[in-house]
Amino acid sequence: MRIALLIAYASVPMSFYGQTPQKKMIPSSKNAEYVVTESTLMRKVEFLTDSLCEGRAPGSKGSVEASFWIARSLRMNGLLPIDNSYFQCFTLPKGNAAHNVIGIIPGDPQNDQYIVIGAHYDNLGILNGNLYPGADSNASGVSALISFAEMFHSMRKLGKEYKRSVIFVAFDAKSPSLNGSQRLVDMMSAGLLNDPVTGRAITPDKISLMVNIDQIGCSTSTFKSGRKDYLIMLQGNNSYYGSLLQRCNFKYDVNLEIGFDYYNSEDFTDLFYKRVSDQKAFLGKGIKSVMFTSGITMNTNKTFDTNETLDLTVFKKRVWLIFHWLNKLV
Repeated sequence: MRIALLIAYASVPMSFYGQTPQKKMIPSSKNAEYVVTESTLMRKVEFLTDSLCEGRAPGSKGSVEASFWIARSLRMNGLLPIDNSYFQCFTLPKGNAAHNVIGIIPGDPQNDQYIVIGAHYDNLGILNGNLYPGADSNASGVSALISFAEMFHSMRKLGKEYKRSVIFVAFDAKSPSLNGSQRLVDMMSAGLLNDPVTGRAITPDKISLMVNIDQIGCSTSTFKSGRKDYLIMLQGNNSYYGSLLQRCNFKYDVNLEIGFDYYNSEDFTDLFYKRVSDQKAFLGKGIKSVMFTSGITMNTNKTFDTNETLDLTVFKKRVWLIFHWLNKLV
């Protein structure tokens, strides 16, 4: 009889005794920082700048090597393919093939809003027998992109649930005409991009924000202050995003110097935000967009844009800060 009573008591919910279940702990984005170190960033850059990738010119064998490595990285971090593939293939004006690499972290299926995070992976390739490795332009941006995927993956393993779905895309063929990003926007506009969970079309009106990472690894083009630990965020008229970044910078003790224009030049700010990087196609559809960069340097588009020119300590802090910011938005 006593055993039966004990079993009966054990089966009664705790709330019966006036106790409420404990709330589920929500992990801080600080928990994801351990995923990104200077050495993990360097390993990513080293692969993308290796001679195997041949400078990543669109349509080259090296570009294919880079794209498959990016796709494997997305898959390993739990991103789902879109329309059963991590690749969007398209033909360039001169007839050679190119392909974006794309995957998605699903959010709440009841929410039809998405955030796109992108970085172009192509570079100049081999010209006149000389390899253009493109460490900062834009192996740094792709390494950041994959690092964000790893950080989101670690947060999800800790139990974090995200409201919005996040589309990760490594754009091909930025040069000379932003072909990769335009291709993605065209597919969205035509209703040809479908959510792998819900099956619904991902159209431009469902993109709440586009985040572009374009050259983020160097510290040679410093601000007037002379500090090397800086970050440039171009946001157009969307001042909320900059305010949030400043709050994250303080809250998570990253302490970067942040600029919201391109070296105090209205013309260059307009150029880099609206005309010469991959957010342009999204802005053309009225999609709010943000660009992160550490600026063009004297090494950009040169054979000496090499791994040794990167500032890994600051690079890591930039990745941390952008992730803390993203984590608030997703």
